[in-house]
Amino acid sequence: MGTIIKKGLVFDIKKFAVDDGPGIRTTIFLKGCPMRCLWCHNPEGQTSALELMYRYKKCIKCGECVGVCPNNALVSRKKLSINRKICSLCGDCAKKCPSEALAIIGKKTSVEGVMREIGKDSAFYEESEGGITISGGEPLLQIDFTDAILSECKKRDIHTAVDTCGYASRKAIEKIKDKTDLFLYDLKVMNDAKHRKYTGKSNRQILRNFKILAENGNNLLVRFPLIPGINDDKENVNKTVDFILSYGIKRVCLLPYHRAGIEKYRSLGRRYYLGFIKTPSEQRLNSIKEQLEDSGLIVKIGG
Repeated sequence: MGTIIKKGLVFDIKKFAVDDGPGIRTTIFLKGCPMRCLWCHNPEGQTSALELMYRYKKCIKCGECVGVCPNNALVSRKKLSINRKICSLCGDCAKKCPSEALAIIGKKTSVEGVMREIGKDSAFYEESEGGITISGGEPLLQIDFTDAILSECKKRDIHTAVDTCGYASRKAIEKIKDKTDLFLYDLKVMNDAKHRKYTGKSNRQILRNFKILAENGNNLLVRFPLIPGINDDKENVNKTVDFILSYGIKRVCLLPYHRAGIEKYRSLGRRYYLGFIKTPSEQRLNSIKEQLEDSGLIVKIGG
């Protein structure tokens, strides 16, 4: 019996990824996330719907897009403006744009379609001990699609990783925990009230799911995004270390805040709220790295 074709909403498939798990990998980015972290550098992955992105720096101001919009949602004067309330996301403007300044973000893709892309890179997995990583957004928000991809990869003996914020039902975690060779697991803020303030969600389910995976013996690599003034204080760092070590987990990737996603917010017509925060200095990063290592953790900056 053949594979049941399930479709998911994908916004990117990155080839030759080297920071999403061991070896050379193919990273599949699924659209939709239950959280709204203020520092998110992939805002195009947040909503579970198609979106129109306007990369204004690419725009040559030709006006070709304006005439093809069936809803008159585009106006070109000194610069292009988009009335997103009446935009139907038909994609006609993106097809007409000669500079690719306009693009529809998100595409319904079948499991078979994803597996075809993965198959093109399989030789690199063998040479580098790599594999595939499902990321997002939040891949557990599309649990059936994620599960189907993982199942197909296990049939082909391909190493699997899932990059998750951990905010998901226990049922979702249970469904994929034995098909996932590595969980790249985000831990952001240990204080629940503060976690709600900066991500929009409680961290209780996140911590419970971490416990489930750790006690099941799953391979966990913690990703700790370091956001100056939000979660880099001594109390949060210490509580994060204590929590990780309490479950026998040793490996941590320290991810310094960066501003690379700011232009994406503007391209999607959204406001970015942390523009005042600067990337932590090398001295600050090394100081926290040493603090974590002194506690017995194996720490890598980035990745």
